[in-house]
Amino acid sequence: MRSRLLPGLAVGAGLWLVLVSAAGAVLSAVGWWTPYLAWPLAMVLVGVCGWCVRGIPEVRMPGAPAVVLVAVAAAFTVWAAATHSEQVLPRRDAASNLQAAASLASTHARLVPVDPEAVGGRDVLGLEGVTLASPAFFEVGTDADPSVEPQFVIGPAVVYGFGWWAAGAAGAFALPAVAMGFALLALGLLVTRVVGPWAGVASAAITGVLFPVLHTARATYSEPLAMVTLAAGLLAATLAAESVVPAARSAGSAGSAGSAGSAGSAGRPALGDTLPAARFAGHASAQGMIVGRSPLRSLVVRDPTARAGLLAGLLVGGTGLIRVDALREVVLLLPVLALGAAFGARWVRPLLVGLAVSTVVSAVAAVGLSREYVASISDSLVPLVVLGVLVGGASWAALAAWRRGARLPASVVRRLPDAAGALVVLAGLYLASRPLWQVVRQDPDDPGARYVAGMQAREGLPVDGGRTYAEQTVAWLSWYVGPVALVVALVVLSLVARSGVASVARGWMEPWVPALVVATGSTLLTLARPGITPDHPWADRRLLVALPLVVVLVVVALDWLVGRAVSAGRRWIGFAVAGLVAASVVVPAVLATWPHRAGGVERESLAAVEQLCRALGPDDVVLAVDSRAANEWPQVVRGMCGSPSLSLTSRVRSDEELLRSTVSSVAAGVEERGGRLVLLAADSAEALVALGVTPTSVVEVTVREDEHVLERRPDRTDPLPVAVWLAPAR
Repeated sequence: MRSRLLPGLAVGAGLWLVLVSAAGAVLSAVGWWTPYLAWPLAMVLVGVCGWCVRGIPEVRMPGAPAVVLVAVAAAFTVWAAATHSEQVLPRRDAASNLQAAASLASTHARLVPVDPEAVGGRDVLGLEGVTLASPAFFEVGTDADPSVEPQFVIGPAVVYGFGWWAAGAAGAFALPAVAMGFALLALGLLVTRVVGPWAGVASAAITGVLFPVLHTARATYSEPLAMVTLAAGLLAATLAAESVVPAARSAGSAGSAGSAGSAGSAGRPALGDTLPAARFAGHASAQGMIVGRSPLRSLVVRDPTARAGLLAGLLVGGTGLIRVDALREVVLLLPVLALGAAFGARWVRPLLVGLAVSTVVSAVAAVGLSREYVASISDSLVPLVVLGVLVGGASWAALAAWRRGARLPASVVRRLPDAAGALVVLAGLYLASRPLWQVVRQDPDDPGARYVAGMQAREGLPVDGGRTYAEQTVAWLSWYVGPVALVVALVVLSLVARSGVASVARGWMEPWVPALVVATGSTLLTLARPGITPDHPWADRRLLVALPLVVVLVVVALDWLVGRAVSAGRRWIGFAVAGLVAASVVVPAVLATWPHRAGGVERESLAAVEQLCRALGPDDVVLAVDSRAANEWPQVVRGMCGSPSLSLTSRVRSDEELLRSTVSSVAAGVEERGGRLVLLAADSAEALVALGVTPTSVVEVTVREDEHVLERRPDRTDPLPVAVWLAPAR
């Protein structure tokens, strides 16, 4: 198989997601995101992406493992698509993304304007407790000029909107599986580049079996899209960094790529030396490092290193168009770029340019199109921004000091590799031991804390809603890969970190260092503070970087064991030991996924929505009058049924007299403008009976959903009743 075809597909797919999300952000801001413009633009961007990836460095992969890797990605895609979930009601992020995609596809604008006259006039919107808002959809603007703003950043709505245009909800449901298939392809190629072809195949196959990976690929979450852009970005960064290794090593003795101890240091400035940074200029043209050219010009003249570096930056920074917390990976890249710059790596400048451009675009899109969402997560986002400023400033200061001749003492440099390995082990032991001595809590009045308290009561646990269970994140990992795999991964990570730091101490950088730093740093930050309600399996979406990292580290151990056994002439012993290590991760992964192999949770939800839509008339205005109605149905009615909708806040719903007077006022305003107010209840018919109207059951179905658990791995599905009653207000 052509050595550039597969990496071109993986990197090109990620680049297309970034570019189409950026285009959608611009055009949806002015209401121009129509299918007549979006589809041709998407096709043009396919061609642009194909041109951009033409000259990237190759990944050498023989035909057999290449075919198997493609088969693994394709089989996963078919499996996830065939067993997709039907998360339509915005009870979770996947359904919120689906509703945002439906809204964008039908209105062609990110901020959806609402005609006050369609819901009873500005006086109705000015009533206490009457709102256009619902979970994941904010009411913005004024009573005279209101709009609805979806919660998350723009990327998922843009991408899943193509599926909506193509085949409605069914088309959107299929796209996450396709995206995760590309993510597995990128992961397999990354491991192939660093370890070997069959190691890449094994990494992709084992990762695809992990339930959190499969779970997110079955619904319209943002994670499958972000996995493509991040994995492809790290692949491109590895391809760019790999290009300088032969030149770097030619400056000294020919050492082993995987052994820091065997790499020679002649001609390379160690961290403790006073020599200027090595430029590796003697082999620049052979490796595609064109001195003195700008990153963009290097891209135009098909410099492989500059091209791959620029693409890596665009992909990692552009992930922010899909998930706002992708800023974390951007921050983690900054110290690596400083190291690369110190050693004269020519891929650093184009990568930094791509990273800066795409990060700025992502930030502008987030603030401009998701302002309320950004404000709502400011408590976690602002510290991340501050961290980015501090890390970026420290990286720049360290690079400036290096260029002025500052060096660490030789005695310190000699100890750095061992210190790095020991630090990894200590960090792992710290995180794993937290349940023995720590209970992490948050504000018990937080809405998430109240939800946790309800779960605790239902599961028979001590009620302590303020618990975040963040101290148990290592246990979350062990549910899906097993404790033995975690131990193996920690040992390998310690050795790999030691090797990477040893190479840096000798004045060059292993090509896998950027990917390792980003994946490891992201994993440690996630395990320390997952920042999500610990409702499993939904909380396990946070593990989508940590789990593949564990798998890859175990595969590295397998590759080393087999290689040592073969070289020692003890092939069967090596394969036996490698089989035991492989079983330590494969068996727990299969056992965790097996109960969920058929998937298909919340099926018939779409049919329930269609039943409701058929029950509504062209002049109906829907008012949600109980808790579940207000939480799940307003945006569905507005976006999928095309009927105006309002809801009542909990304060109005809990005051019977205020509820009656508010409903009466809304009904009067709607009728004055020729409409009919229809009341919607979803908890029970009692709310409508209490208002003196006669309810009609229009939806009554029970779907299956994943069970909600706090302290163990989910292993079954539970029934979820979905019911809707309607009644004219008068």
